[in-house]
Amino acid sequence: MNNSNQSGTPSDDNSIPTIAVIGAGAMGSQIAYRLFQSGAGPILTNLEGRSSATYKRAADCGMKDSSYGEIVSQADYILSVVPPKDALAIAKTIADTIKTLDVGNTDCPPRSQARRRKLVFVDFNAINPTTAEHMAKNFTETSVIFIDGSIVGGPPSDVYNPGLYICSDPGDASELIELEGVLKKYGLQPFALKGEGAGIGDASAVKMANSGIVKGTIALFTSMILASRASSASTSQGLLHSLHISQSTFIDQMIRLVPQMTPKAYRFVGEMEEVARFTEGEGLDGISGIYRGAAQVFQRIADVHEIKEKESKELAESHGQIDGHRKLVDDVDVLLAVIEDAKKLFQRDKGKSWTPPSD
Repeated sequence: MNNSNQSGTPSDDNSIPTIAVIGAGAMGSQIAYRLFQSGAGPILTNLEGRSSATYKRAADCGMKDSSYGEIVSQADYILSVVPPKDALAIAKTIADTIKTLDVGNTDCPPRSQARRRKLVFVDFNAINPTTAEHMAKNFTETSVIFIDGSIVGGPPSDVYNPGLYICSDPGDASELIELEGVLKKYGLQPFALKGEGAGIGDASAVKMANSGIVKGTIALFTSMILASRASSASTSQGLLHSLHISQSTFIDQMIRLVPQMTPKAYRFVGEMEEVARFTEGEGLDGISGIYRGAAQVFQRIADVHEIKEKESKELAESHGQIDGHRKLVDDVDVLLAVIEDAKKLFQRDKGKSWTPPSD
């Protein structure tokens, strides 16, 4: 039986915590849906300036459009799940709104002093540790508990649950443990980073290191596929064959990861720029260029994908009657064509091992 707080009103000692998820994109909406399905709904959000499609997606996922004033006066937990470029602005908006409520310059009621839980703001965005530390300073003059978080993996589904990494200032350890329990209770998979030396920035560092490996690898696959194909078709075929006989697992990863990347490359641009700053912050300045280059690779794919979507829409609207219409042969076409060749090669020799024996 779903005993969720259907009114969306503030929690008290005996009620379900009120949760807000800022960001109704692919990840945020599915996190909200998992919480809602598990009995935590409705999930508050702010949809100001968003498209009709986003409004529908949010409604389908149990999200309730609310002003920021309503969110900070009603919510016990605010989870920010937005693109990296928007993360600081969202944190500042929440901090400024809570300060406004505290002095009464709003139509929304101030947060009750009798509330059992302090307001907890969790940044779940792909930012580097220095950015997380800077973000936390927005809340130093408020009663808000800041939690640094990150998400590793895809959106929640019926068969999958991503890892949610969370950490806090040592003085907020009890709130961190309570948050971990709440997220677990409502269907998510949190991992609190605790112990000696743990603090704000650690969860963001997990995301940066993971993204540097996973998305950095995707950028490497993409750039070498394009470079080999630009050399010649035979070069790209040779590349696939050479990987197949020496590092066959790369072929499997390439088949799975590259096609998934093309429609969401735009989201990886800011993430790679944050990873570059992460490496610089850890004293690895010479390495940061790798990830700035990866950001450029993803931006190139994102630009082409945007053009293709625009052309497809125009063609559909004209019922295929655009004069001189020519299918754009581009980087995305090349990537997907080479991946198809990789699939054929992989299927042909499936079960065989071409990897040289180790010494």
